[in-house]
Amino acid sequence: MTNKKEWFNLITGFLGAMLGLLGVGLFNRFVLMSLPLALRMISMIFVYWLIALVPIILMIVNKDKLSEYGFSKEKIIFQIILGVMIGFAMSFILTLIPHLLGFGEYVDNGKRYEYLWQFIYEFFYFIFAVAFVEEFVFRGFVYQKIKSLGQKDAIAIIGSSVLFGAFHLLGGNVIQVVMTAFIGAFFCFCRLKIKNCTTLSLIIAHGIYDAMITVFASVL
Repeated sequence: MTNKKEWFNLITGFLGAMLGLLGVGLFNRFVLMSLPLALRMISMIFVYWLIALVPIILMIVNKDKLSEYGFSKEKIIFQIILGVMIGFAMSFILTLIPHLLGFGEYVDNGKRYEYLWQFIYEFFYFIFAVAFVEEFVFRGFVYQKIKSLGQKDAIAIIGSSVLFGAFHLLGGNVIQVVMTAFIGAFFCFCRLKIKNCTTLSLIIAHGIYDAMITVFASVL
């Protein structure tokens, strides 16, 4: 009975996240650009949380604790510092170096900004929308459900990373899907092997890494 319940939670949560992603895509395509700039900026953040809606509902129904999803109240400052360090290290290796070597087109998201407020919003959006949602869902909810089924971290790492890659099928190519899966595995490894590295750390690292793609593409 327990396994059936966890399988139901895992499948429902993942499909709910995919449905939420579809909803975000439809909103961005048909509604977003018709809104005033200020409302557009706010709505982008809140609408992205549609992806986490079903996993959040399942978490509440099952009375899961955030600690089961890798969150912790201890040494929050250290958690944040680790997240910043991991995020900038990833940006240096996976974004800056390719730009310097002439392969910038492969790590370019197409955004070009000129004003400081745009870069500030980029960090805010990627940390509090994209990174928070995706880390909660995949390194939190999905990882915990797979771990409860397989009882092994290796299975949870592989399973959650594959699903994280599949999650990006709607908006990327095969190479991006594979790279995303590897990044997901790296995040799992960090949380397991680095002391005081929590899901909060991964949220910050993920958000910084994503935002720095725009920074490097705009200034280099």
